[in-house]
Amino acid sequence: MIGDTSVLFQIAGIGIIVAMIHTILKQMGKEEYAQFVSLVGFIIVLLFVLNSISDLFQQIRAVFFLKG
Repeated sequence: MIGDTSVLFQIAGIGIIVAMIHTILKQMGKEEYAQFVSLVGFIIVLLFVLNSISDLFQQIRAVFFLKG
């Protein structure tokens, strides 16, 4: 349970940082870089989520193999 909340806080932190950088770059007129930063942030968060889903499926597999 503690690992789950830390992942949520990491994702929220990445979102806040990406939003701040995106806003600063957009105000400076660097919209291409702002979109690139948003894309990189999205990919990083996607990797966190995929890792968590992979762990979930491994735990589910372990439960069913113990009962089978």
